Amino acid sequence: MECLKNQKYWCVLVVALFTIRWTSGAKDDDKPNFVLIMVDDLGIGDVGSYGNDTIRTPNIDQLAQEGVKLTQHIAAAPLCTPSRTAFMTGRYALRSGLGSTGRVPVILFLGGAGGLPSNETTFAKILQKQGYTTGIVGKWHLGVNCESRNDHCHHPNNHGFDYFYGLPFTNFNDCKPGEETAVLADLQVVLWNVSMLLGLAILTLVGVWLLGLLEVNQKLFVMLMLIYFLALAVWYVPFKHLQTWNCIIMRNELVVEQPINLDTLSHRIMNEAEQFLERNQQNPFLLFLSLVHVHTPLFMSKNFVGKSKHGLYGDNVEEVDWMTGRIVETVEKLNLSRKTLIYFTSDHGGHIEVSDHRGQKGGWNGIYKGGKGMGGWEGGIRVPGLFRWPGRLPAGEVIDEPTSLMDVFPTVVGLAGGELPRDRFLDGHDLMPLMEGRVRRSKHEFMFHYCGAYLNAVRWHPRDSDAVFKVHFFTPNFWPPGAGGCYNTKLCFCHEKFVTQHNPPLLFDLAQDPSESRPLTPDTEPRYAEVLQRVREAVEEHSRTLSLVPNQLSWSNVLWRPWLQPCCGTFPFCSCSEPNVTMT
Repeated sequence: MECLKNQKYWCVLVVALFTIRWTSGAKDDDKPNFVLIMVDDLGIGDVGSYGNDTIRTPNIDQLAQEGVKLTQHIAAAPLCTPSRTAFMTGRYALRSGLGSTGRVPVILFLGGAGGLPSNETTFAKILQKQGYTTGIVGKWHLGVNCESRNDHCHHPNNHGFDYFYGLPFTNFNDCKPGEETAVLADLQVVLWNVSMLLGLAILTLVGVWLLGLLEVNQKLFVMLMLIYFLALAVWYVPFKHLQTWNCIIMRNELVVEQPINLDTLSHRIMNEAEQFLERNQQNPFLLFLSLVHVHTPLFMSKNFVGKSKHGLYGDNVEEVDWMTGRIVETVEKLNLSRKTLIYFTSDHGGHIEVSDHRGQKGGWNGIYKGGKGMGGWEGGIRVPGLFRWPGRLPAGEVIDEPTSLMDVFPTVVGLAGGELPRDRFLDGHDLMPLMEGRVRRSKHEFMFHYCGAYLNAVRWHPRDSDAVFKVHFFTPNFWPPGAGGCYNTKLCFCHEKFVTQHNPPLLFDLAQDPSESRPLTPDTEPRYAEVLQRVREAVEEHSRTLSLVPNQLSWSNVLWRPWLQPCCGTFPFCSCSEPNVTMT
């Protein structure tokens, strides 16, 4: 069509706008989608592609067959809150104030003030700026509020996620009636005993007064009674109502169920994840499917109970495999496979100390020593790492180089066309050059393994060698002696009497001794002195990159505050059920 002279301006403008829109659409079409699947407490030895030949995981194994398998994929911490912090930010959790210095290694109450600081940059925040729709379905466990019930400073919506459905806390024993409490159980016993002694003392005082053996001022007596009931309420209310306070489901910032109905949770999470993919199939998206399995209490899904050879825990792992298969099937049904990077991992190793009369309730970490909560021992931090992207990543590739969950941050940001933050230190590295075969060596010459806020171990992969040396500065005290875990406390701790310091440090070569069973000595390792020296230098250099930040896991930040408690209804009468829940 020929434009008239006085219409040229408008024609040019229309053509320009069309060109810009077409170019923008073309760029969106080039942007890959991301589906990041993280299991809770899954051991590396629970999966077929990592050596398990009795628990059936065909869908997870297919990811390995059709993509890249990382055999030294390392969590930045052996517990969920710090590990997930590092995963989200590409930085060791200590940099965010989520490294514990004592008894409390994770967030304990939704009504606490601690959590992922709002000034941290997650990969989701960066992808939002690149035009992505971002969502998280499942577990969060990085805090909710700071100063008031509705400020949501730590909430997923404040950290780059457009959509959130799931547990702002986690699935834990108190969510299921009949299970033992999982929050400071020994402290609860002490507080209960003290309360009973105080109550007995007051009753004794009353008896003595009634018998006329002692004169008691009535005002003093009333004051003592008030102090007693106040002290009882201060600990009884938060601890004895944990199912109400912590076991909730939120949709974005709205509490939709309190407490959780675990019987239907698996299907609701899957339905939400699939609907997110379907809603956003026309535009670039990132879905973080943060599964609640296989953390205790274990699920009793009727389609899986009794089906595995490893009891209820094996049933749960096989349900995880089914869930993984459903997500992959949805991606394929939407014809998105060749433009979607799917990632599968666990937040840390399996919890080996949990069991009951029905058998083992935690995971298996294969040949690796230790497990969840055990600092730098390999069983607590080496996890599955599978990447599938047909047409981009080679199928069946196995990479035996040190990599980290923190590497997902720069990998995803780079593929989305985003820019990495320049105002902070990042600890992760882009995995694409390694996975595509453009380089053969990991960028991680050193890795630092933290147990809470304490540097527990350091891994060194010399550039001139295939060795992977690991230095342990301290190790947890296993109980009973000779056992492989802390069966007296059910979880190992990182401080004071719970650990043994080593001087000189313990040294292993994981390339020759992945089970960390044969410590090296100057007589057995020619590079012994060199390794210790290089590690000391690396620790000094690493320490210079750290700065002091507020401790998000201090007692003042983790203990329950009524005014911060998310609530469905009028506090403290918090109760609601999600309507129209269907099983499919």
